[in-house]
Amino acid sequence: MLKHARRLFVSLGLAAATLVATIAPPAQAQIPYFQNLLAASQTKYAAIVVDAKSGEVLYAKHADSPRYPASITKIMTLYLTFEALASGKLRPDDRVVFSPHAAAQAPTKLGIRAGESVTVSEAMQAMAVKSANDAAVAMAEKLGGSESRFAALMTLRAQELGMQNTHFVNANGLPDSRQLTSARDIAILSRAVMRDYPQYYRLFSQQSFTFRGQTISNHNHLLGRMPGVDGLKTGFTNASGFNLAVSAVRDNRRLIAVVMGGPTTAQRDQNAEDLLLTGFDVMKRRSLGEKITVAQNLFEPEPTGPVVRGGSDQGDGDQDQLKIVLASATPPARASNIQIVEPKRAARIEKAEPKGRKAAAKADAWSVQVGEFRRRSDAKEQIALVEKKFGKHLGDANGDANRAGRRYQARFDGMSEAEAKSTCRAMKAKRLACEVIRS
Repeated sequence: MLKHARRLFVSLGLAAATLVATIAPPAQAQIPYFQNLLAASQTKYAAIVVDAKSGEVLYAKHADSPRYPASITKIMTLYLTFEALASGKLRPDDRVVFSPHAAAQAPTKLGIRAGESVTVSEAMQAMAVKSANDAAVAMAEKLGGSESRFAALMTLRAQELGMQNTHFVNANGLPDSRQLTSARDIAILSRAVMRDYPQYYRLFSQQSFTFRGQTISNHNHLLGRMPGVDGLKTGFTNASGFNLAVSAVRDNRRLIAVVMGGPTTAQRDQNAEDLLLTGFDVMKRRSLGEKITVAQNLFEPEPTGPVVRGGSDQGDGDQDQLKIVLASATPPARASNIQIVEPKRAARIEKAEPKGRKAAAKADAWSVQVGEFRRRSDAKEQIALVEKKFGKHLGDANGDANRAGRRYQARFDGMSEAEAKSTCRAMKAKRLACEVIRS
């Protein structure tokens, strides 16, 4: 009953929205407030971390500021495709015909000629994995009759889901100043996909698919690289910067992170990974009784700077013809030094020693860990920064970057238990995340 009522509401709203789109002045008259905000924005960056189960926001930065969605738009295009499949309006083997308008879309694209077709299943994979702009428009025309009518339906569904700052005018996210969203709204949409159509969410997990003999790789580089990551979508235009909506599972907890406006793919991906790792750490520490948020673990500002890229500004930022170049010969700075504190990965085996030496060793067998990083150089940089800010509390403790699996722990060793706890308290008072551990 509720679903029928919702479809009736959408049908009526779609008709009204189509009429409004026909008679209303373009762009500025429809949503001038958001556009003015975006023009005045000092940064493209925005981010949010959400608990997928409860919807709780663990961290937010510029989360409600207007941003260009770029190819993340296709999550909504796919959401409505999933809805049509679930209702029986569409079948996976139905054909999707490419009109001249769809075939003329800018890359990234499948390159299907006007009049030719692919299956619904192929079109969905092309959108989720390749971020194909032509497939998105072809699907929009199949479901809505025209892309503009389908975009009106996208906006109505966004409003129904609670995406208050979102307005769509096309199905693929190619540049249009009227197409706006926010990091919070993208998190709401990502959560809705998992909640409403879990049977189709696996599309976002595919690292590649084969189309007419060609293997096409996913643009989401965290798939297969960061344990637990299983979806969603990347996006890029010159105006938006590098966007990513990503979800991961760890210890039966699922988090969603959205990063928008990254200067490079590398910084965007690193920031998203760090946010997820920090979020999982916070969830674990909460389960142990700590009252803590992701924000309390932040120590450095968000990644900023000009978008560094080459080639066209059309389509997705990871497309083949775009070459990511460095702004200078100096390697780019780390996207975000978010402090990661994880439990020790393996129990340590104590070797038998003479009682005197063992007792002396135990007295100084405590450490303070101040972060965990992908690169040793980042851990060393963090150690130097902490030494500069907290040198009087560290005493004779030795700072070092200790290898832990594929990451490096920034730690200060050689403290007594009392010294380690006192030092960590001083750090937390200055909002630096730390953990006291026994060496």
